[in-house]
Amino acid sequence: MSKRHMRTMRRAGAVTALSAVLALTLTACGGDGDGDGGKDDRKQPVAASPAQGGKDDSKGAVAEATSPTSGDPIANVKGDGGLELLIHSAKRDDGGFLTVDGQFKNTGSEGFSVPVSWNGLEQAVAATGHSFAGMTLVDSKGKKRYYVLRDTENRPLTTYGYNGYIQPGKTLTFFAQFPAPPPSTTNVDLQFPGFPSTTIEIS
Repeated sequence: MSKRHMRTMRRAGAVTALSAVLALTLTACGGDGDGDGGKDDRKQPVAASPAQGGKDDSKGAVAEATSPTSGDPIANVKGDGGLELLIHSAKRDDGGFLTVDGQFKNTGSEGFSVPVSWNGLEQAVAATGHSFAGMTLVDSKGKKRYYVLRDTENRPLTTYGYNGYIQPGKTLTFFAQFPAPPPSTTNVDLQFPGFPSTTIEIS
């Protein structure tokens, strides 16, 4: 994990009180994989710290936010265009947040252009460029959906501003920070455009 990533998480701990109101109640169980299992309200409160993102234009890989690559991932999902989503960890921290670390790997023979849908539907975060603000977590048991947090300038607390082209055989590393579900919730469904819903274990 990079120093910038660690600083991001420490600063985010100052806004624990805001995380609780970000969880939106679902009208139905959200774990069916279609991403439309509940209320889809895109209005969100802001967090008090900026996200840290980086880019490597020559390779299409994130330079700043790194995730662990040793050991088996806790989830591996195949998506469009030969792209694989590997989740390495989903960890709670003392500030009441949940940070997901992972990477996208292009296993195809052609380059992959990151779709606009990865940024989410909010025009307010468009100024950050490419991001992972379209990622959500669903607590099917608690019937709540969690969105990526925002800082005071409405930037998503996730890797952003990266090169939107992943060459064959290359990876795109990311992190995304969410409000932490209740301690009784040990599993959530991760939903992201272009990939089937996948269950990940919280540590």
